[in-house]
Amino acid sequence: MHSGDLICIFGGSGFVGRSVVRALAQRGFRIRVAVRRPDLAFHLQPIGDVGQIHAVQANLRYPQSLKAAMEGADAVINLVGILHESGHQTFEDVHVLGAEAIAVAATELGIKKLVHMSALGVSADSSSQYSRTKAEGAVRVQAAFRQASILEPSVLFGPEDNFFNKFASLARLTPVFPLVGGGHTKFQPLFVGDLAQAVVACLEKNDAAGRTFELGGPEVLSLAEIMEFIFTAIDRKRITVPLPFAVARFEAKFLQLFPNPILTVDQVEMLKQDSIVSAEAALQNRVLESLGIKPHAIEAIVPPYLVRFRRAGQFSQVSPTE
Repeated sequence: MHSGDLICIFGGSGFVGRSVVRALAQRGFRIRVAVRRPDLAFHLQPIGDVGQIHAVQANLRYPQSLKAAMEGADAVINLVGILHESGHQTFEDVHVLGAEAIAVAATELGIKKLVHMSALGVSADSSSQYSRTKAEGAVRVQAAFRQASILEPSVLFGPEDNFFNKFASLARLTPVFPLVGGGHTKFQPLFVGDLAQAVVACLEKNDAAGRTFELGGPEVLSLAEIMEFIFTAIDRKRITVPLPFAVARFEAKFLQLFPNPILTVDQVEMLKQDSIVSAEAALQNRVLESLGIKPHAIEAIVPPYLVRFRRAGQFSQVSPTE
């Protein structure tokens, strides 16, 4: 791919999408952001030069709208995903049927490259519907577009993330913090900016086509260790107590009845699986470093944006890096 090529990106207005759009704009690509409501994607335009970024309407349930959005594009990026179901937004429709529809449309239009974002640790045998559908979606994408690059990131962090920010916000409310499954689940937190660079690398490197990359940061941490990191960053002492999966599942049945739930039954099931890069991927050069990217550690990025959760916020006497 070359500067000036047109990239069509689905899911470009979200947390991950904004970073990817920024990385693409910096490389000089023209960017078409395909969203259900283009009026809600205007905030992306200042990221690039005048006319470099524009939004168009598309809906995963209507294949013709996907083709119209991709028409004339040199490459397509699919970042669409949901953490919990809501209305017509089901795991099956978004992760499987929607992903497949994008890949099929890209093939029919003769698109040169396709980059699809899945998730690390997903499995067709998982008890989590999120995990199963993400795994199935990746399989269907590769079947429809054999040269697709699949990216499987671990949990993502960045100033607008829904992981470190969510747990830091919850930690303000209670002196006792429950750890689902005892907090033993392992993660390899990845900076969203590093993921964005990986997406760009897949477009620019010919040897990334048809390959699946497992993407994680420089550290493997348990959920318990991540919580302790957050408590230190926000300067709050909290007592952690193990919450068995069975109990967490029971509580999640009620919590998921609310809009934007703190925890769902499916998320409890997801926590039974580690989200770390496999030894096999490292041996086969299917990791972040294989794309020429050095990952950022959470210590370098997270503390400054969690300062707002301290009692005195930015006026706290204790440095957020201590």
